[in-house]
This record gives sequence, C-alpha cells and structure tokens, in this order.
Amino acid sequence: MRTTSRLSVRARELDSADPLAGMREKFLGHDDAGVPAYLDGNSLGRPLAATLDRLNDFVRNQWGGRLIRAWDEGWLALPRQIGDELGAQVLGAAPGQCVVADSTTVLLYKLARAAVTAGGDRTEIVLDRDNFPTDRYVMEGIAAECGLTLRWVEADYDGGVSPEAVAAAVGPKTSLVVLSHVAYRSGFIADVPAITEIVHRAGGRVLWDLCHSAGSVPAELDAWNVDYAAGCSYKYLNGGPGAPAWAYVAARHQDGFDQPIRGWLGAGDPFGMGREYVPAAGIQRVVSGTPPILGMLAMQDMIALIAEAGMGAVREKSVQLTSFAVEAFDEVLAPLGAELASPRNPSQRGSHITVDHPAFKDITARLWEQGIIPDYRNPNGIRLGLSPLSTSFAETWTGIQAIAADLQTGS
Repeated sequence: MRTTSRLSVRARELDSADPLAGMREKFLGHDDAGVPAYLDGNSLGRPLAATLDRLNDFVRNQWGGRLIRAWDEGWLALPRQIGDELGAQVLGAAPGQCVVADSTTVLLYKLARAAVTAGGDRTEIVLDRDNFPTDRYVMEGIAAECGLTLRWVEADYDGGVSPEAVAAAVGPKTSLVVLSHVAYRSGFIADVPAITEIVHRAGGRVLWDLCHSAGSVPAELDAWNVDYAAGCSYKYLNGGPGAPAWAYVAARHQDGFDQPIRGWLGAGDPFGMGREYVPAAGIQRVVSGTPPILGMLAMQDMIALIAEAGMGAVREKSVQLTSFAVEAFDEVLAPLGAELASPRNPSQRGSHITVDHPAFKDITARLWEQGIIPDYRNPNGIRLGLSPLSTSFAETWTGIQAIAADLQTGS
C-alpha cells in the first residue's frame, strides 16, 4: 500500500512539473473515462482534435469543391511537401530527400531492391534475427529473387544490435545492411552513426527502419550519413490506421536509384504518357502510383505539434516516462515474477518498454476489457508504449498498477 501511494503521488508530481502536459489536451479521447490508460501509442497513436477540422475541410472544400482540379492545385506535390516537413522537424533531413508513399513493406522492398542493384556483384544482405517480421520477410524475398545470401546477426534479448556485432558480420560481400533504429520488441536504440560508418568502411550501404522511433526519438539522417530509411506514420506520427509510410533516400543516391516498381507518377513526365519509363529526377522517382492523399493529411497536424514542442523536449519527456515506468516495474511488477526485457539505461531506450511474464497473453485480453490498453508481443511480453505528447505519468501508473493487480489476483 505504501509503494502504491508513493508512486501515485510521484506520478501526479511529474505531471504537474511536465512542461508538455498541456499538449495532451490536443488529442481526442485523452479524457475518456472508458479508457483510463492508453499505452499503445507505439502501435497506433491517438488522433489530434485538429485533424477533425482538417479532414472535414478537405472533404467539403477540396475533394467536394475543387474535385479533380485539386490535383494540380496541390495534391500532387503533397507527398514531397509533407516529406520535407517531416525531414525538417523529425528526421534531420534536408529538403528533397523524403517522400510519403505506399506502405512500410512496399517502401522497404523498393529501397532494398534498389540498394542491392547498386551494390553490383556484392552478394550478401546483413540483418538481425530479432528485427520486425516484415523487414525479415521482405529481405528473404529479395534474397531469393536476386540470388543473394542472408547473413544473420544475433541480438541480446533485452537489447539490440551493437556496432561490434555488425563489424563482425560485414565484409567485401556485403551489399546491404537492414536494421531498426529502435527495436520493436525491446525498445533498444541502435547506434546509427557508428553502425553506418562501419558498413560504409566495408563498402556496403544501410537501410534503417525508423517505425518505432520517428516522432519519439530524434534522428539526424543527414548528419549520420544514412543511405536509406523508411518508417510508418501511424505510431508516434499519429497519421491514423493504415496511414502511408515515408521514405528517405540520401541525395547522393537519387540519380542512381533504380526503381523496382515502375509506375506513372515516378516518371519524369507522367502526363506525357510515354512509351517507355524515364525516371523522374530526385526523390520523386521513389514514387510509383497515385499518392494516398486522404491517408497522409493527419500527419501534418502531428508534425506541426512536434515542431511546436521541439524534438528535444519530446525526447526528454519520453525518457522521463520510460524511467518512471521502470521505477514502477521494479516496485510492483518485479516482486510478482515479471522481468524487464528492455534496456535499463535510458540513453539506450526508445519510448516503450517490454515486460515479460508467462501470464501476460491472457492478462492483456482482460486489461483491454477494462480500458487498460498496452499490447502483447510474443513470446510473453507486454509492451508499454508511452507516446510523449499524449501520455501522462498518471496514465502510465494506472496501467502498471492494473497489470500488477491482475497478476496478484491470478497468483
């Protein structure tokens, strides 16, 4: 009881001192009594209230009012425009290197396929066994398609891929290395600049997956000399279910980018309806078909909110949230047999932590019925996704307390 009372008080104190606390009111559902703890912003971010107005205006005045004329009045440029906004505020990328298009899966395929083509006679793709399934499946398909070999790197269960492990795996046969900036299960933050430099010294290129970091952990893609990157927009970027992904191609690689899915809007003169495909200049050549305009609108509101808060402040709040969650874990979950499957060092941790217990698969379903919403990941982990601008410390404590109560009841 004493621990529960202390942590409850501490959560309220942290919320009172939080300079970003007011941001929470900008999200729909933040005061929903039926959902006392939404801890799954790392899977699907809450919608912003401003998005309601944006979507209503779009349907009434642009789609409904301008109809097909709106393509020439701005829609066609929107994927590059939002890409530049995202690059400036979140990714550390100069204009002309980011574009919004397709799904993460399709973009991973496009970028990786173009990279191995540029790699000439190099025959290996290096990736880690604990990467998100899509990344692994796509690379397996490309390896089979192109006659390449997959070289696997092992990662610590509660950590991720180290520069030393990558250095031991790359060599003269390395064409491409595919890794995640933040590991989807453990939350481990990879040392992107160090690993990228190691791969470049070996003569290869790197494709970074930023699905679990963009919008919560700062990135400096240009400064880190990254080759390619991709990520979704429905997690910390709050683009909504099925919102399109984004791609980054460093300017130095764009002229040689061999588009594997050739579509009309990636052509240099799409309305010329030419007999042969001639790629567009710059980042536009990453595009294939008609851009999903409706699906990318909500991203603009979240990018603007991140710009208002500043990525530095977003990261500071993220560290405080996960540190409080680890503190609460130590006091109320560890004594019940739960194990922390994420780094304890906050500098190595993204904006979610994973806690393991054999009972968690069943517990998660019961928690959802109560409006306590984390997510479950095999083999037996509950992920607590703490979205910095929409999650409070009190909400975090409510969720962890509910997990502990269910464990105690079932024990």
